[in-house]
This record gives sequence, structure tokens and C-alpha cells, in this order.
Amino acid sequence: MKCFALVLALCLPIPLLAQQSVPEIHFKAQTNFFKLPPDVFFGEAAGVAVNSKGHVFVFSRGGTTGPAYGAAAAQLLEFDAQGNYVREIGRHLYAWSYAHAVKVDKEDNIWVADKGSDMVIKFSPEGRVIMVFGRKQEASDEGTGPLKHPRPPLPPIDGEFRQVTDMAWDSAGNTFISDGYINSRIAKVDKDGNWIKSWGQPGSGPGQFNTPHSIATDQAGNVYVADRGNGRIQVFDGDGKYLREIHINVPYDHKIRPWMGNAPAEVPATSEAPAPLNKTMSNGSPWAICISPGPHQVLFVSDSYPGRIYKLDLDGKVLGALGVVGHRPGQFGWIHELACPSENVLYAAELLNWRVQKLTLEPAQ
Repeated sequence: MKCFALVLALCLPIPLLAQQSVPEIHFKAQTNFFKLPPDVFFGEAAGVAVNSKGHVFVFSRGGTTGPAYGAAAAQLLEFDAQGNYVREIGRHLYAWSYAHAVKVDKEDNIWVADKGSDMVIKFSPEGRVIMVFGRKQEASDEGTGPLKHPRPPLPPIDGEFRQVTDMAWDSAGNTFISDGYINSRIAKVDKDGNWIKSWGQPGSGPGQFNTPHSIATDQAGNVYVADRGNGRIQVFDGDGKYLREIHINVPYDHKIRPWMGNAPAEVPATSEAPAPLNKTMSNGSPWAICISPGPHQVLFVSDSYPGRIYKLDLDGKVLGALGVVGHRPGQFGWIHELACPSENVLYAAELLNWRVQKLTLEPAQ
């Protein structure tokens, strides 16, 4: 009986959690790629995206006005392919409250997710608002203010978001929206903006989320969700059917100190701990994800500590890693969004270092 058990154990798939050291990816980092006008500054760089012309869009928690607490903190800036400043988009937009993510679709429309206003905005390539999703709280309403996080949470409402985080698309033009810190679900709307469905709820089981923070799609239409608080990436088909999950646990030097705060306790990515356990700061917990264009697609993932970017195939195998937490070029302070216009060029938007780095990766040998 013991022999049978041993054979059975050897036949079981080895989780990615047990993965050993992976190759270090060599790269060049540019911290001064973007040329800002003298009177324009990045705040916390929450989002970054690239269009078909190579223009880069940075969604920054800058350009703020208002009181010390609750000031609007969202500014969308465009740069050309050489990093020259082009324009600000949506200045004084009603939805601007607290920047979270920016993406560009295949038609070069510019989309933003604003966590503070609970809204997703679609801009034309010319910078005009052409579609809005969600609704901002009214200034005249009694009780208007920061959203609460009750447990259990309030039931979600179709067409509305609570601290929305990101968006992605399939080839048919359907939009997938990660909704977000409170509702912990994925919404799907069609190309005309009609609400189709949503899936997910707070929790740690398959198809449940603890802050779906970033979202991406592959050429097959599968949806990858950075389930940050649960320390994993969950993969679904376009109808929300759970397919698999990916865990990253690449060894690192435990002497590395976080950019700020104490070193997080080690929490195994496959822990059976109760849902309230938050793995946001754990090794390999995904903050930002992006998938490079085809035909050979790869997945890039960032964590906050030890502050690395990981390159994976779409099955979840880690192919390499780069960077570490810190202030210097090639080091990172809470990468909040990644843009990967190719397999060897990345843009990393950082909250703590108030910058976006352009990273040029050396091709794999």
C-alpha cells in the first residue's frame, strides 16, 4: 500500500510553486525616456499602454487639485515613439478621481479605469470620449465618500463598479473589466457597450477573487486575471469558465529589503488558509500582467516584493526573471501596470518611484 501511494505521488503533476531557479534575463533600463514639459510631472505612475504607432500613454496620479485627503489624482499623458511629449488627454474630465489603468485596443481607442470614480472611459484616438461605463457618486448625495469594504460585501449591480481596476478585449471586440477591490468579479460587455454577464465573487476558490487587479487576453480569447490578494493568476475562457491557475514562486535573496515597510511573511502560494489571508505582498503575487502580440505570445508578470518581472509561457512555465526592488534604473518600486508591445520591449509603470521605465530585453539565447 505504501508503495502504491509513493507511485501515485510521483505521478501527480508538480505545481509551479515548486519551480526551481530560472534564468536571469539581461536588459537595459531607461528612466529618462519620457521628455516632460517643464511644468508637467508624473505622480504615482499607475498605468501605461502603447498604440499601433508606438505612442505611449501614461496614466499618472498627478495634476492634482483639491484637499489633502480626497484630491483628484488622475492625469492621462501621451508621448510619441521617441518619448517626446505630445499632449494631455481628458484634462478636467468628470471621471478623473484616482488613476488605476490605461489600455489601447486594436483600433487605437484609449481606455482608462479610474478606481476613485468607479468608471471606465473609452476615448477615440483623437482623445474624445466615445463611451463610458459605470457611474460616479453624486457630490450632492448624503454619504458620498470613500467606499466601504463590508464583509460580506454588498451585492454587485450590473452596469456599476466598485473600485474598478483594468480592462482587456477579445477578437470580437468584447470587453472584459476587472471589478476590482470590492465586487471581486469580471464583467463582460459587447462591442456596443451592452452588458453581457459577470462572473466571480470574493473568496479563494476557483473562480473567486481577492482583488482582481490586472487582466489580459490571449489570441484564443482566454482571459487571464491577476488575482493579487490570492497570489495567483486565474485563466478562464471568454464565457467565464475556469480553466486553470498559475502560481509563481521563484527563489530570491531573503536579505533583500522591501522598498518600504517590513519584509512580508512567507505565505505559500498554495496555502489552504481562509479567504481573508491577503497575499498581495508575497513573492510572485501578480500586480500587473500583459501578454505580448503573436504569433508567439508570452506572459509578463510583476510582483511588489522582491520586485521582479517574470516571463512565462501561456501554460504558466516561468522562462526567466529580471529586476529587483529599489530606486535605481532597472530596479522597481511597485510596478502597477506593464505594457509589452513586443517580447523584448516592456514599459513598467511604478507607483513608488513616480516613473515609467522603458526596458529592452536581450533576446533569449
